[in-house]
Amino acid sequence: MKSLAPPSSKTSRSPPPTTDTSSTQASPAARLLGIGLAAVAVVFSLQAGALPVANPQPQTPPDSAALGETTPVPTPPAIQAGAYVLMDYASGQIIAARNPDMRMAPASLTKLMTCYVVFHALRTGALKLNDLVTISEHAWRAEGSRTFLKVGSQVPVDVLIKGMIVQSGNDATIALAEHIGGTEGGFVQLMNEYARQLGMSNTHFDDSTGLPSPTHYSTARDLATLARALVRDYPQYYGYFSLREFVWNNIRQQNRNGLLGHDPSVDGLKTGHTDAAGYCLVTSAKRGNMRLISVVLDSPSVKGREDASAALLNYGFTFYESVSVEHAGVAVLRPRVYKAAAQYYPVGPATDVTLVIPRDQAGTIQTAANIDRVLVAPLSTHTSVGQLQIVIGGRPIESVPLYPIVNVPQGGLWTRFTDSMRLWFHHR
Repeated sequence: MKSLAPPSSKTSRSPPPTTDTSSTQASPAARLLGIGLAAVAVVFSLQAGALPVANPQPQTPPDSAALGETTPVPTPPAIQAGAYVLMDYASGQIIAARNPDMRMAPASLTKLMTCYVVFHALRTGALKLNDLVTISEHAWRAEGSRTFLKVGSQVPVDVLIKGMIVQSGNDATIALAEHIGGTEGGFVQLMNEYARQLGMSNTHFDDSTGLPSPTHYSTARDLATLARALVRDYPQYYGYFSLREFVWNNIRQQNRNGLLGHDPSVDGLKTGHTDAAGYCLVTSAKRGNMRLISVVLDSPSVKGREDASAALLNYGFTFYESVSVEHAGVAVLRPRVYKAAAQYYPVGPATDVTLVIPRDQAGTIQTAANIDRVLVAPLSTHTSVGQLQIVIGGRPIESVPLYPIVNVPQGGLWTRFTDSMRLWFHHR
């Protein structure tokens, strides 16, 4: 039975036998020149203007009905406060504000940063809820609100946290500060360092409790940033801020945040008051998929700070909504990457992209992904390669950096060589 040979086999020829190979075998230099010429020919054949940066992405035209007139949003409510901020938790956007960066006395809102340091110690294992803390004379003699601790007694960390948050006990706060920082002064250094890391650029603490001092200050914006960090970084301990009452030494004390009992969506955070600071309140509330944080500083009364906080929260939830635009790890573009193992790689935002917008404007959201340069491997997932532009109602709102979703390794020798030729012709 005859074997079937490929059609091209009939054109093959065997070279005549010879003992002199110098005339029939190309030298290494000649072979390299041949490869180079072949590569140049390939590259010339591929040149057709600019290098492709990304493969085409289908564009969805906006809904024409959604681009029509939108319902106007009223101005924020008039409230009694020297400064305030209403912040969307998911995006960190400020919905409404008055004097957001004015440095003011924070009173016991200071204890939110004390909580942040304590929660960090708990998460790292440096502190445990059942650890016993010896109450010093300095803690026992603390001015202001008290948990009524006895000097020399040993009290569990869990009890001290409740005393600090529910009763705003200065004695419990100082006891925790001394236990973690060695001294209250050492602990305050930690507070200021965490404030710096969180970007609280207009905040400085002199003590752990919030007693008045000329160099002890914060702002509505910074305190909203801190409250957001507490919710985000320590959800396992956030429940402390929802406690309505606390009993210690047969003394029952109520949480001073009256909104916990009047609004079921409110689940924290902290009150504050001194003569210098006025009445202050940081509140967090969640309705549906939206969480808002309000900060009210220097209100004239307990009722004033609660009414102001409630008015801000109702305003935000009534007229705004939280919209998810893109998700972390989901490709928005697959650009061409040169000298890489494959030609195209996915890029997207590093974190979820969420915006708070007026309630009837979700249909006007448009996005445009752009790569800002020719991409050459290797690339890491931490290398910014472009921007995702977000437009609402025809108005640019935000620009979000894009990153490779996976690390992009270099390709083989031939891939790197041919792509180098492409890049050379592109840039000459």
